[in-house]
Amino acid sequence: MLADVRLNQFEVNTSVSLSVGVVGAGYVGLTLATCLSELGHRVLCVDSESGKVEQLNLGNPTILEPGLPELLRANLETGRLRFQIGSAATVAEAEIIFLCLPTPMSQTGDADTASVMEAIRELATRVRGGTIIVNKSTVPIGFEEVAEAILARDDVHLVSNPEFLREGSSVSDFLNPDRIVVGAKSQTVADRFLRLYERIDAPVIVTDPVSAETIKYGANAMLAARLSFINSLAQLCEVVDADIDDVLNGIGLDHRIGPELMHPGPGWGGSCLPKDTRALLQTSQQAGFDFPLLAQVIDSNIAQIDHMVNRIERAAGAPTSGATVAALGLTFKAGTDDLRGSPSLEVLDRLIARGASVRAFDPTQTKNPSLDAHRISVGSDPYEICVGADVLVVLTEWPEFSVLDFGRIFTLMSNPSIVDARNILDPKELRDIGFTYVGIGRN
Repeated sequence: MLADVRLNQFEVNTSVSLSVGVVGAGYVGLTLATCLSELGHRVLCVDSESGKVEQLNLGNPTILEPGLPELLRANLETGRLRFQIGSAATVAEAEIIFLCLPTPMSQTGDADTASVMEAIRELATRVRGGTIIVNKSTVPIGFEEVAEAILARDDVHLVSNPEFLREGSSVSDFLNPDRIVVGAKSQTVADRFLRLYERIDAPVIVTDPVSAETIKYGANAMLAARLSFINSLAQLCEVVDADIDDVLNGIGLDHRIGPELMHPGPGWGGSCLPKDTRALLQTSQQAGFDFPLLAQVIDSNIAQIDHMVNRIERAAGAPTSGATVAALGLTFKAGTDDLRGSPSLEVLDRLIARGASVRAFDPTQTKNPSLDAHRISVGSDPYEICVGADVLVVLTEWPEFSVLDFGRIFTLMSNPSIVDARNILDPKELRDIGFTYVGIGRN
């Protein structure tokens, strides 16, 4: 795994070793800090959570990401990477400061930028002239003007550098990106900033801050639209008795379309797509632009989740009230332990609201207090959750689910019915065992 993500084909270039501050050690901040130190820079990452900082200084990542533990420990040993409890002011002496702070969706659908603005206020009176402050957080389009007004410094430069990391492959994505986007008002500032990425071979787009922010939102909105289209196409296949696997194979071979993100599911989610699509729609409305296609993409995803709930209810063979549902997978996708915006939880919450009892298993979730509010009984074994179940539903595409002993599961369930919301199981094998199998768009 390490060979896949480390830049071990190069020697660390200490002649281009910049002093970097990173504010926030979440998914983006931790990956950024670790990978920049791997590129040879001196990085101090600060966070307000003492427990998180303590674990990171011990070399224990606080998120599940392939390759991250190895890089974290290696760069802690070199001394290029440090973690410290503190606020934005803690890194005021750095040459380049990244803001990697949460911008959750507000009640109006906008991104809540309160933590980003507070960090800028802290830095405004403390940083040295010539410092570059980089916004890595996803902020509303046009936020640069707000940030400049708060900063009120002509000798400090603001840069937008949106992230395009996928959870579950963020280290690889950072070190081998499709592109690097820089939004700056000065080519000189952009060139200074891009010294950080000299060892990465990728296309570079230098543009203005507003365009950089729009690239981020536009990319996520287009991904969401693609996923919604695939899910709607799968529903059509169910109606006309076509096979979605064959249909997508035929479509994906068109070089104008390609095979990426061609998998139906219970709906799209995660920490970015739901928040960013709604924020872009809200921004469009505030600007007086009608964006009906984006609104329909969001509505289509809600309808897909409802569709999955109805399919599970029918597969249970009885009204949902009183039914026992066994669920495989809780995270929004495989390869991560992140539950934010998980369509799996959306589906299960709606089943519970209809009176179902839900037991679930996920390889990354054993004791998570945040699940208590969902009234889901989380088991430590995929087989024990199936005992007496009326239906088994696969909600996350963890590969280990496809190699379970379904002959054993058949004997445990009261009603051997499976809803495969990720199409990762073999329908013929399960039907031969005696299961009633329901996939997405499979005839």
